[in-house]
Amino acid sequence: MSIEHRSGLLPYLFAIASEDTNKPAPLVLFLHGARDRGNDLNVLLKWGLPRFVNESSPLPYFFLAPQLPEGQTWIERESDVIALLDNLIASRPIDPSRVILSGFSLGTAGAWHIAASHPDRFAGLVAVSGRVPKTLETSQLAALKEIPIQIFQGAKDEKLSVEDTQQIVDTLRGVGGIVDFTVLPEGDHFIADEVYGDSKLQKWLISQTRRASVAV
Repeated sequence: MSIEHRSGLLPYLFAIASEDTNKPAPLVLFLHGARDRGNDLNVLLKWGLPRFVNESSPLPYFFLAPQLPEGQTWIERESDVIALLDNLIASRPIDPSRVILSGFSLGTAGAWHIAASHPDRFAGLVAVSGRVPKTLETSQLAALKEIPIQIFQGAKDEKLSVEDTQQIVDTLRGVGGIVDFTVLPEGDHFIADEVYGDSKLQKWLISQTRRASVAV
């Protein structure tokens, strides 16, 4: 699949959906991890979801992956990520009720923050090898209760403990959240290729629609 390299508020990778262009399609917004920051978009294509999209036949969703400059975080660039999303929705046949937000490691922290700050914007959240920012309070996590969430973590991840992630899962479920937590028994921190290449998750990405009650 051909991925376009684009410039803007943040440089980004973009791929169009394979579906009929007259029919709005989902969009998957991906936030990369710390080591992929910089000014070379090709770095993002080396692994994980960007590589999967780049090496696949056209997929039934639009794909967006911005890149952070060195030293910055997604929380700092939250407004630019949302502005980029808005610009694409305004210019492409993207279904705004079927936008999935996903992150890896540093990108997962950003995804949690952005989803909690804009819960009416997303139909699903996929968190891979990353923790919830400590700045997010339980009341903010409660805002995510209408967004289906998929969490993936390697049991041998030295950067994260399964127990800490389970606490977040329990908190979300306690406020009525819909959370699937998958632990890869032999996985370390770098499980992105295995996670994003799974056909079950790929089907999940295009099966979610934002719940009407979120926007109330």
